[in-house]
Parts: sequence; structure tokens; C-alpha cells
Amino acid sequence: MARFPIVDADSIKKLTLDAEILLESLFPIMRSITGSGVRQTHKILHGFIPLVTTEVASGTKVLDWVIPEEWWIKDAKLVGPNNVDIINLSTNNLHVVNYSTGVDCEIDLEDLQSHLHSIPELPNAIPYLTSYYSKSWGFCLTHEQRIKLIPGKYHAFINAGHKNGSLTYSVGELHGTTDKIVLFSTYTCHPQMANNELSGPIVSCLAYKLIEEYLPKRKFNYRFLFIPETIGSITYLSRHGDELKHNLLAGYVLTCIGDSGPYTLKRSRIGNSLADRAAKVVWKDYEAKNECKVLNYFPMGSDERQYCSPGFNLPVAVLSRSIYGSYSHYHTSLDDLSFVSVDEIVNAALRILKLAFVLENNSYPVSLSQYGEPNFSSRGLQSPLGAKRDRDLEVMSIKWILNLADGEHDLIEISELSGIDPVIILNTTEKLVSNHLLELKTH
Repeated sequence: MARFPIVDADSIKKLTLDAEILLESLFPIMRSITGSGVRQTHKILHGFIPLVTTEVASGTKVLDWVIPEEWWIKDAKLVGPNNVDIINLSTNNLHVVNYSTGVDCEIDLEDLQSHLHSIPELPNAIPYLTSYYSKSWGFCLTHEQRIKLIPGKYHAFINAGHKNGSLTYSVGELHGTTDKIVLFSTYTCHPQMANNELSGPIVSCLAYKLIEEYLPKRKFNYRFLFIPETIGSITYLSRHGDELKHNLLAGYVLTCIGDSGPYTLKRSRIGNSLADRAAKVVWKDYEAKNECKVLNYFPMGSDERQYCSPGFNLPVAVLSRSIYGSYSHYHTSLDDLSFVSVDEIVNAALRILKLAFVLENNSYPVSLSQYGEPNFSSRGLQSPLGAKRDRDLEVMSIKWILNLADGEHDLIEISELSGIDPVIILNTTEKLVSNHLLELKTH
């Protein structure tokens, strides 16, 4: 059993710089569920961690779905009656409904309105809308812009279209000594939104680097999956679902994990899987400060819907901060670079390192002194002075571990029941093993 690694200040500084570079380079890219923007995004990510990229051709059947045609877009404008640009794609990628067909026409305002989208309650925000599986076109604009439109003829121009192409996904994997897999899944399809899109992929890259460096001797395979949301997880499951059903130890969807709101842990459909229990104890200190919410599974949201569908029912939970749909900036232009914090992105990656450490070192302890407590002080595990008023945390953890060391409770459960940080539980367990008071088993 290894000691929990301490990440030094220089490493944290390097992680911070990596996060800043990735945010700045990825934010302007026009992304969708397919296309050149996704490939460009994966190429940039590949510059930070090694990725194996797969292309799946348009028209390929994946479970109950079919890979759609690839979308491309070059330009878009909406020009008003006074020949002034109302909308220009160059100012914000959200201005065009994602996957719009091309259009080049003169249109009256009355007819144009059905192709315009805004949010009255957020008058300064451009909404994010998609039309992946139906052929239509549209523009998104702020409501302040929309209410100022004057009657007359408008020139609607979108230089975009669809073609036979492919869907792109990438995998980065850190190999262990067993077949068991810990999955971190995130998506790379949303354009020009910082928390809902870029936080997940960036946290994944930083977590990959941390686990690679600080957990060099691994039992488990750590798989980092970069996919387009929904169709990407369906595609991956169509190819690797059986493997995951046999070998997935724990999985997590990383989404909306870069802002400064409280952490949110959404349980898997199973509810008490190792993935759920491990995350809960690792974020226990945040929960104690009311800075972490734990939600039961519900069948809306992100790719956990696919991983947790009844036929797969995988132990996949969600790790986020302000979870999707819970903050007003969600799916709008307000989810910009100012809404996320580089420090919080790094913090999330460091916490995932702790999660990996806990998973790696989890086991079922069995006491070698089953009848009564062993003599702690004779082994240097407790002060010889009895009846002290202060309760030593290590002594508390010793008593919790030995009392529950019946081969039925794992160390994560002991951490949860005792309320003691899992790293303290693991470090104490190591002492008890070295003192021949415990042996460790795996189920």
C-alpha cells in the first residue's frame, strides 16, 4: 500500500499553465458532434496527452442510432434592411444553430422570426441550440438584439452543409496490471462555452498527467474518453460495451467542472456502486462544508444516460461543479472564459488523483486480532497515557478499521461510516498491516 503522493508547487504551476493554454486555444474553435473543429480540438489535446483517435463513418449503425452526415460551416451573416450586419458568425460561434443547413435568401422579418432564437429572461445572452438530426436553419441572438429588429427585408446567409464523413472520438489510456478499468468520459462537441464544454476535457488532460506521474504503479487501467455527447457514448458502447460490462470498476462523466460553484456528485443508476462510494468519501470534506451536493441518479443529463441504460447499467457517476441546467449561464454565451476558474480546474484534477489513489488502495481488511482490542500502546500505536480528553484521529481510525475488519467492509465504507478522510484510513491501514494486526483481501 503506497502513501498518498504530495503534488509539489512546481507541478501545480505547470498544471495551471497547461489549463490556461488549453482554455485559450480551444475556446474559439467551432465544434459540433462531427467535423474539422472536433478533429482540431483532439489534435490540440493530443499535444498534451497521448491519444488514439478513431473515425466512424457516416451511415454506420450504432445500437439504435446511425452516425449522421458530417457538418461543415464557413461563414454566416444576417444583414438588416439598412444593410447593417445584425449577426456575424465571426463574433460568436453560437450565432448559428449548430448543424444548420445552408441558406442564402431575402426574407421578411415576419417570416424570419421562426428562424430566430433568443432568451427573453436573459436579454444579453446568445442561446446555444442544435439541429443535429433534422434539416433546418436558424440564427441565435441576444433578446436585446431581437427586439430592436425593424420590419423589412433581411438577407439570411449561412455557408454550411452536410457531407459523408465521420464521427471522431479519442482515447488516452494509462495501463495497469489487471483488466479492470476506471473510466473518465468527457465530451468535445460544444462550441465556445467554457464550463459546459472545455472544463471536462481540460480536467481530464490534467488528471491523466497527475495519475501518470504520481501513481506510476497501477493495478487498474485509467481510460480517458473524449467523445461527442450522446452519439459518441452510444458509438463507444456499440463497440466496447461488452468490455465495459465485464471490466469497468468505476466510471465518471466529467462535465461542468470548472466554475466556482459547489461540487455536485450524481450517483450512478446502481446508486451504491464503488464509483458512487469512492467519490462520496473523496469529496466528503466539501460535503461537510456544504460545498458539495450528492444527487441520486435521474435519467436526464449527459452521457451517464447511455452508460447507465438498463442493458449496460454500468457504475458510471457524474463529477461536476454547477451541474448542467443548474446555472443561468448554461447553454448560453454567458458561459465564457470569465465564468470558469483555472484554479478550480486544477483543483478538480488534483481531487481526481486522490480518487484514483483511493480506488487503487481499496481493499477488505481482516483483523488478525479478532477477540478484543489488541494492545495499541505496546506497539507504539497509542500514547501510554490513558483517559486523555482529546481523541487522537489516528487512534480513532485504528479502532474503526479493526472493529470493522471482518472481510465484509472495504476501506471506502469504513471511511464513510467513520467520517474520517480516506487517505488517513489508508495510511493507518498500512501501519496496522506492518504491525501484523491486519491482512488485506480483495473480493
